[in-house]
Amino acid sequence: MEIILITDIAGVGYKNDIVTVKAGYGRNYLIPQGFALLANASNRKIVAENVRQASHKAEKLKKDAEEIAAAIGDLTIDIKTVVGESGRIFGRVTNTQVADILKAKGFNIDRKKITLDDVKSIGTYSATIDLHKEVKHKIALNVIAQED
Repeated sequence: MEIILITDIAGVGYKNDIVTVKAGYGRNYLIPQGFALLANASNRKIVAENVRQASHKAEKLKKDAEEIAAAIGDLTIDIKTVVGESGRIFGRVTNTQVADILKAKGFNIDRKKITLDDVKSIGTYSATIDLHKEVKHKIALNVIAQED
């Protein structure tokens, strides 16, 4: 089933994309929740016109995302966590922790836009920030033991 996304949906696509999903997912979840429209001829024309009118705004959003990525640069974030004797961490390092640290450094990034590697012990990991559908930025995470 082809649908037109009204909002960005992780793992499916971005706003105004025409994507193919399973019929049940489209009819029972995406369309009733207002996340998508059926990709018929009239909806395609409406979305094409909206995209054409909003193209200059989309360029500005992309430029802003590139500026944020440039400002972040090669930032390395230190995350302190409780560690056992074997070097494994208790609990998890979450995207909320990364978002809070970025906010403290002056970057207001939504936690839902941050994807982390699987962090199980102290060491260096990476996180990907999805700033725009064409702009993704990687940052380094340094997971260290918390001092008692």
